[in-house]
Amino acid sequence: MEFGKSRRRVVSRGAQSELRANHRKFDPIQVLISSTAGRRENLLPIKYFRMSHSPFAFFRGAVSIMAADLARLPQSGLHVQLCGDAHVQNMGSFASQAGNLIFDINDFDETIRGPWEWDVKRMATSIILAGREAGQKRAVCRAAAEIFAGAYCVSMEEFSREPILQVARHFIERAENNRTIQKVMAESKRVKPLALLKKYTHLDGRGQRQCRHLPPALWRVTGREAQTVLSSLKLYRERLAPERRHLFDLFRPIGVGFKVVGVGSVGLRDYVVLLEGNGPSDPLFMQIKQEVKSAYASDLSDERYKHAGRRAAEGQRAIQPLSDPLLGWTEFGGHEYLVRQLNDRKGSINLEMLEGDGLASLAAVAGELLARGHARTGDMCAIHGYCGNGMKLVKAIADFASAYSDQTEIDYAEFMTAVKRKKIKIVKEPAH
Repeated sequence: MEFGKSRRRVVSRGAQSELRANHRKFDPIQVLISSTAGRRENLLPIKYFRMSHSPFAFFRGAVSIMAADLARLPQSGLHVQLCGDAHVQNMGSFASQAGNLIFDINDFDETIRGPWEWDVKRMATSIILAGREAGQKRAVCRAAAEIFAGAYCVSMEEFSREPILQVARHFIERAENNRTIQKVMAESKRVKPLALLKKYTHLDGRGQRQCRHLPPALWRVTGREAQTVLSSLKLYRERLAPERRHLFDLFRPIGVGFKVVGVGSVGLRDYVVLLEGNGPSDPLFMQIKQEVKSAYASDLSDERYKHAGRRAAEGQRAIQPLSDPLLGWTEFGGHEYLVRQLNDRKGSINLEMLEGDGLASLAAVAGELLARGHARTGDMCAIHGYCGNGMKLVKAIADFASAYSDQTEIDYAEFMTAVKRKKIKIVKEPAH
């Protein structure tokens, strides 16, 4: 704890509010364009279309810009396993290994070891931007950011006094008093594997199950490409723990599709494999998702992982007490992939949930979740020593988040200007 306090001499808690927007030495739009290396260029107009919806949507797809901004600011030097893309729509509910529903972070494409405050600043900014899009007043959005930062500090203090293994097992399962979390959990209960069959597949004229063909967001993969995808599961299987390998062996592959996902991930290769267990009523959907270097990799060196899929999988396992039992990684065609179950009873945050007191209630849980992940992967006592017990850091984080939300709106306007000038091409997706 004393060591954590000593880091205040490197960067004070009040200095965490600094953005130094005038000190930028890069073009944000060029940073965004450069970050798409390795993606399928024909899908990038869809990514940019999704980003064009609002400043918050732009923020979700522009983690590379924020990474560049954070890298030029002073940092505490207290490192954890970062989620990397901490924002309100990267949280949700899903089924644990025991089958019960839990609420947690659910996307780790950008995970890497780095300063704890980078996750905190990105989540706080997302709370403000999402709140603004949900129609909340600016004062309400800032107050929610303070609730989030306060919950992070309080949780870290509590964790620093608890048995380590108790902290490691901490997860959010019910949250009866949190209506936002209850709404997400209710959505999870409606998401069943059989419902995904109808969404992603259909029966052909011979009664065979086929992936739906609905380009540009979803299409069926056949021939050599499908065989290559299925062959990659052999390497994935070898990397599973023996007891999980046996479970996976009980399923057989039926078909392959290609799915355009999210906002930040659009352009990356994302395959969906349908497998069948105990008959047609026992489907398993596996996602084989291309991973590239973290957006923070140019500024944060992490020599542990040469494989981007392994980085994402093991980063998730480090942060979460309960992860997908079939989480793994593979590679083919010169690209690296994360492998996981697709939509295993997942429930997600939508902006309508953030009306009224929804934003504040979600903010409190977000602070607890980030603190838990950081406590599992960093030094909880040192981080608590840095944060302290007062409101100094809470105010600084809220100040930063407010300023960065304003900066994001400026960057979004510049992005939309580039769209109008045809520097960036967008393609509107048809409604299915």
